Amino acid sequence: MKILQALKAQPTQDGDGVNIQRIAGFDGRLLDPFLMIDELKSDNRQDFIGGFPAHPHRGIETFTYIIKGGFEHQDQMGNKKAIRSGDVQWMSTGRGVVHSEMPLAEAQGLHGFQIWINMDAKDKMNEPSYQDSTDGGLPEHANGQGATLKALAGHWHFASEVVQSPLTRLSSEAAIGDVSMQASAHFKMGALNSETALVYIHSGSLKVDGNTYEQGTLFVLDPRSPLHASSDEQSGFLILRGQPLRQPIAHWGPFVMNTKEQLHQAVEDYRNGRFGAIS
Repeated sequence: MKILQALKAQPTQDGDGVNIQRIAGFDGRLLDPFLMIDELKSDNRQDFIGGFPAHPHRGIETFTYIIKGGFEHQDQMGNKKAIRSGDVQWMSTGRGVVHSEMPLAEAQGLHGFQIWINMDAKDKMNEPSYQDSTDGGLPEHANGQGATLKALAGHWHFASEVVQSPLTRLSSEAAIGDVSMQASAHFKMGALNSETALVYIHSGSLKVDGNTYEQGTLFVLDPRSPLHASSDEQSGFLILRGQPLRQPIAHWGPFVMNTKEQLHQAVEDYRNGRFGAIS
C-alpha cells in the first residue's frame, strides 16, 4: 500500500474521565468525511469505569465497535442495548440525540472504538436514526493466508468474495472493516477506489514495504494503490473509506455543524430541552 502520511494517536480523556487514544480530523484536511477516531483500550477498569453519561450530539454520525468488553447504550429515541464484543452500533444524530454509553458491570477490560463521521450540510437536521448488529452479527471472510476481514459497515471485496455488512446507510459512502491477522499472515486487497482511504493499527504491528508500524498508527493511503501488509505477530487493524464532503466544519464539543451560528443554535436547542431526554 502507498502510505501518504502516518499519524500517531494521542492520549486524552473524554466522558467521565475515560482514557482514550484519539486521531482528530476536525480541520477536514486528511480524514474527511471522518472527523475523529477514538480508541478505548485498557484492562484497568479505572480507565473507563466512568463511561459516557447522558450527553447530546447534532450533525454527525457515531459508529461504535467493541472488540472486548461492552457498553450499555441508551438514547432518547427509546433504544436500550448492550453492545458487546464483536458488535457495532451506528447513530445518525441529525438534528439531535441524547445518549449515554456506560461500561457493562461484567466487563473486566475494554477495547473498542467510537468513530465520528461528518454529515452532509443538507442532512444535518434530519430526524435521528439508530441501527446495531446485536441480532444478526457481522459477516467475515478469510483469505487462506492468515488474514480475516469482518465487514463492520458497507461492502468489501476481499479474497475473491464480496463481504457485506448489514449496516449500509453511513454518510458519504463510508465503510469500515476490521482485519485480524495471525502471526506470519499476509493481507492483500485491491485499491479502495474512495477518495479517502485509511488504515488504523489497533493490535500488534504491521509490516509495509519493509517498515514495521506499531499499534496506534493511522495510515492515510493513496486510494488508487492496492493494499498489502504482513505481520510477524497476531495483529489487527481497521480499514476506513469514504467520499470527502469538502464542506465548512464548525465544531464545538458534541456538535459539528457548518457555521458558528448553527453551533449557537444547537447549544440553545439543547439547553431548552428540544433534543428530548432519556426516559
